[in-house]
Amino acid sequence: MSTAQHVVFIIGGAVSGSEAASIFAQRGMLCVVIEQGPRPYGKIEDGLPRWHAKLREQWEDSIDEKLSHPNVLFIPNTRLGRDITLDELRALKPSAVVLASGAWRDRPFPFREIEQFRGNGFYYQNEFVYWFNHFEDDPGYAGPSIEIPGGAIVLGGGLASIDVVKIIQLQLARKALKARGLEDNLYKLEKGGGIKATLDKLKLPFSDLGIQSCTLFYRRRPEDMPLADPPANATEEQVNRVRMTRVKMLTGLKDKFFFHFEGMSSPSGIIVENGRLAGLKFTRNEMADGKLRTVPGSEFEVRSPLIISSIGSIPEPIPGVPMKGETYPVRDENTGELDGFENVFAMGNAVTGRGNIKDSVQHARLVSGHLLENYFDLSGVPGASQESAAAHAQQAASAIAGKVLLGKPVPEGQRAEILARVRQWQSRAGYGGDYASYRDRVRLPHPVEE
Repeated sequence: MSTAQHVVFIIGGAVSGSEAASIFAQRGMLCVVIEQGPRPYGKIEDGLPRWHAKLREQWEDSIDEKLSHPNVLFIPNTRLGRDITLDELRALKPSAVVLASGAWRDRPFPFREIEQFRGNGFYYQNEFVYWFNHFEDDPGYAGPSIEIPGGAIVLGGGLASIDVVKIIQLQLARKALKARGLEDNLYKLEKGGGIKATLDKLKLPFSDLGIQSCTLFYRRRPEDMPLADPPANATEEQVNRVRMTRVKMLTGLKDKFFFHFEGMSSPSGIIVENGRLAGLKFTRNEMADGKLRTVPGSEFEVRSPLIISSIGSIPEPIPGVPMKGETYPVRDENTGELDGFENVFAMGNAVTGRGNIKDSVQHARLVSGHLLENYFDLSGVPGASQESAAAHAQQAASAIAGKVLLGKPVPEGQRAEILARVRQWQSRAGYGGDYASYRDRVRLPHPVEE
């Protein structure tokens, strides 16, 4: 740590934040990772459904390894805007501040009057998946207790909404099997053919379980669902193949988990009866000249005691940072530079709005590479080769159009002040400074996949 000259504050310690910390720490920089939760795993722990036990363990191990680097200082239980402000961090004059805080805020439901029923018949995807991941295995869970009735409505169309319908169907199937005295192991139900494969082995028809399946409503066609993406610069033939793949994926998932699907349907209002949320009003859509439009006179109603909105995730607003619509005001997604902020950058889901792990890592690498090549002044930094410094200077000249490199090393006195503040924040957060021992104390045990 004594060789670290640059100081970078990184907000968020999950996939993109830990990746950036690792990249910068290996170049001799001091990284202060500020995490809002007790653990740094983000949507690996809270958004990736818990049947992915092995995948979750692999990613958590990877994050732990990156945050254990001697040039990384970790601060848990500390939220930007609540416990520390962006202005407070910038006043300490670090080399840069990086926002890798993810997209934790659900995109608001189009009819805001539904908010009065939140937690009482209406949930957003992020809180619903968080409940599912924690209510059985986390002794510290203090969130809502959600009862899943039959006939739930899910709004969405992406992979996250597929996770939601799978959670609903799996929980209903587990309950029905348990009532019959049969095995209700979550992982066996999800793996190897889904609910259908388990019922086939038991020679038990799904109809005998007495389950009223949930329905996924999507405003476009099955072939438009973002379940698979075409490659960059895809040909028309490649795009058509991806569309066919999406239809096959949806069909296979419906067969395995017994949920219903209604495409070309958009919510148009809510149904309230006796002061309770009772369902949604919908209209049918159609494609006309390549555009989606509402079919006149196509309104219909669907009654349901449970509605879950899975229409996307967006970044949480940060005090002092004006939002540009639903996202941060990034000048260029490839560089992560925040408009109006000289030394603040954003990366990962905080910029892309996607929950895909691979996308988050790739974007973190993209923005980190830009910072190393075009922003940080690495001249004279131990470990930076002459070749890399020369390449960096050449890149900087073209990319920053002659501007002085802003990411200067932090003088020793200023670094001492930053370290003192970090120790205060760590103490306030209940963190003793040793990442390994802290991890062993707070990391949740993983369920065993049988």
